[in-house]
Amino acid sequence: MWPCPTHRPRRPGRPAARCTAGGGASTSRGGSSINEQQQRLNAEIKVPRVRLVDADGTQIGIVPLAQALRRAREQELDLVEVAPQADPPVCRIMDFGKNKYEQEQKEKEARKRQNQISVKEIKMRPKISDNDYGTKSGHVRRFLLDGSKVRASIMFRGREMSHTELGLRLLDRLAEDMSELATVEASPKVDGRNMVMVLAPVKPKPPKAEKPARTAGEPPATAGEPAATGEPAGRDGSADAPA
Repeated sequence: MWPCPTHRPRRPGRPAARCTAGGGASTSRGGSSINEQQQRLNAEIKVPRVRLVDADGTQIGIVPLAQALRRAREQELDLVEVAPQADPPVCRIMDFGKNKYEQEQKEKEARKRQNQISVKEIKMRPKISDNDYGTKSGHVRRFLLDGSKVRASIMFRGREMSHTELGLRLLDRLAEDMSELATVEASPKVDGRNMVMVLAPVKPKPPKAEKPARTAGEPPATAGEPAATGEPAGRDGSADAPA
């Protein structure tokens, strides 16, 4: 029986790569299709010569494919084609499964950072008292300073729906009070029996460096320098003694 063309020695305890001689999609040790990654590795690389990069990033140079494969096998790693458009293609020795896992973790962290901005909600009535408004606006200020967006909702009941201008006036007041901390991401609009506005925090501007204030009169004498006396100096730089 002929050996699988993609077979290579593997270290104990590591799953072997699946054979692709039957024409199916090849699969890496991580279980993902190599074709999905658009990368060829090991026996899938068919060019006679490659520009080789070692596992530690060292540029080996242009070598025959057989030599690159042998070098990868000696390290029990994969030879991965990372730049097929180059002439000759660039291949790197690496642990393909480990590298794929690390890339997935980086993408996961990037998505996590994008979703870290939370949205807080504040609800008010159109005829809110000044004391209650002060409390609510204090909450909004704290949320914005924490880096969260704020969804401000005005709740209408019964005939209050015929006076939506009260809600608009209240939201405009809130936006004005928070103008130094936030921008209006979503303008006020009616949503059912509510009027909604979204505020997004703005990054604080760095403080301007203050210029040192000028002091009146002569600067103080430093060590090793004579103090200014107002008398003309002699040739040697010292003041003439009075006759």
